[in-house]
Amino acid sequence: MRTVRIALAQVNTTIGDIAGNVRCIHERIAEARAAGAGIVAFPELCVTGYPPEDLLLRRAFCEASREAVHGIAGATAGIVAIVGFVDWYHGDAYNAAAILVDGRWVDTYHKRRLPNYGVFDEERYFAPGHRVPVYRAGDVLFGVSICEDIWYPGLPLDAMALGGAELCVNINASPYHRGRIWSRSRMIATRAADNLIAVAYVNAIGGQDELVFDGGSLVFDAEGQLIARGPQFEEAVVVVDIDLDEVAQRRLHDPRRRVELRERDGNAQVDYVELDFELPDSEGPLVRPVAAAMDDEEEVWRALVLGTKDYLGKTGFTKAVIGLSGGIDSSVVAAIAVDAIGAENVAGVSMPSRYSSEHSKDDALDLAERLGIRYLSIPIEPAHRAMLEMVADAFEGADPGTAEENLQARQRGNVLMTLSNKFGWIVLTTGNKSEMATGYATLYGDMAGGYAVLKDVPKTLVYRISEWRNRQPGGVVIPENVLTKPPSAELRPDQFDQDSLPPYEVLDPILEAYVEDDRTFDEIVAMGFEAETVRRVMGMVDRNEYKRRQAAPGVKITPRAFGRDRRLPLASRWRGIDG
Repeated sequence: MRTVRIALAQVNTTIGDIAGNVRCIHERIAEARAAGAGIVAFPELCVTGYPPEDLLLRRAFCEASREAVHGIAGATAGIVAIVGFVDWYHGDAYNAAAILVDGRWVDTYHKRRLPNYGVFDEERYFAPGHRVPVYRAGDVLFGVSICEDIWYPGLPLDAMALGGAELCVNINASPYHRGRIWSRSRMIATRAADNLIAVAYVNAIGGQDELVFDGGSLVFDAEGQLIARGPQFEEAVVVVDIDLDEVAQRRLHDPRRRVELRERDGNAQVDYVELDFELPDSEGPLVRPVAAAMDDEEEVWRALVLGTKDYLGKTGFTKAVIGLSGGIDSSVVAAIAVDAIGAENVAGVSMPSRYSSEHSKDDALDLAERLGIRYLSIPIEPAHRAMLEMVADAFEGADPGTAEENLQARQRGNVLMTLSNKFGWIVLTTGNKSEMATGYATLYGDMAGGYAVLKDVPKTLVYRISEWRNRQPGGVVIPENVLTKPPSAELRPDQFDQDSLPPYEVLDPILEAYVEDDRTFDEIVAMGFEAETVRRVMGMVDRNEYKRRQAAPGVKITPRAFGRDRRLPLASRWRGIDG
């Protein structure tokens, strides 16, 4: 049996920390070698971290990335390493993979397909590659591609397969959103089966600003059958044995390959590269680990925890502070913060006003005690009263309304930012996607802070993930009363969210249709929603783009997050609302 043992190194890199990233790569090469791997593959741009954005416009950054690869090459004795980096070549930058073999830098592959949609702007920074190399190591032929290269049928995968490659190593920094691992799996299985080639797909893990990379590296055989899957949201070296005789046998039994070879010269677009290296034989039974898949709620929770942990860690924050209202959103943010950085590094602040209910104050304290976090109570009533007196003359003759209510939110934001300023704590804001979409949030009030953990989490999903967290070992951390009471901002007597918004079970599907799917008014009404409700929700979304533009960054967990994905002009008169 001809087998190749490959190690897929899911590593968590930091943008710009080239020295730290290189140290991590060295450690994982040694780990792969100790596991008997002949090939070790690292994620896309792992030398620099992904996505470097406009750092790529600085030539010194690109040159530093290339220079670092020379140092990595020296660590590859007895193994082949495929390492993602920025290549500065003939006056331009390329998204590249270095092919390092037994202490030598043998070749470089340049990414051919450059994504320029959603969160990706690669055409802004990179020149496209044009080669399709196939590497020969003894009797093993394999190809290398980078992320987007494999998302489309055709080049480069078909050329390398027709050119004899039995394995494609695809290196990635593929951002997470809900269910993403399943869409990746379907795509890779299709490419593998269509091209009769085994595919080893290594993915990055870690948080970077608003993006989270979830790992979950995948290996499929030439039939499109899953043979290995790495864990999600954690670093790992996934060691897998791939049976190349199985690939060859599959090709013998499938006439499609012969037809394609007759119709065109399969070698015409292939650049064969001799590595002058024999891959070691795999020892023992086949190694094919398949990590358990997560359900939706666990996946989202893990993404939020990892995104929060890495944003704080990579920006230098060690402690966080959260305004505790006794409501579901602040309770979930506090629990996520504890899971991310530890209870000893989290402070919760209750800031009651004249309208705060006793149960809300009690629920905030109960939560803090369950989580084991520091608890502070700083009533805002003195400041609220003083501010109302300050503006009394200016407001004379006007009925009390939203401005007076929002004074309380802004005073709470002031308290939190003052604590942040004094002690160096980052303020984690607590607004969810339903609120951000409709503008049900106060600028310079509850929107004030450094990171918006739930920014891309609809309210109905907030409840679902909180219930999941309560079922985990350690017992209930979010009090039952928080989960069952009607949500309220408590800025006036007897106030509830549904006074200003449709019920969340109605609101969230409308928002998904309009914000994420770009459905028209007529299409959303045809889904069964009342026309007036749809018109009202669409109007709120459109009017509040200016608020979202000023919001803190937050973890992306849906396919269409505000900010990086959904980009609309602030000054616009287009309204897609009928009537």
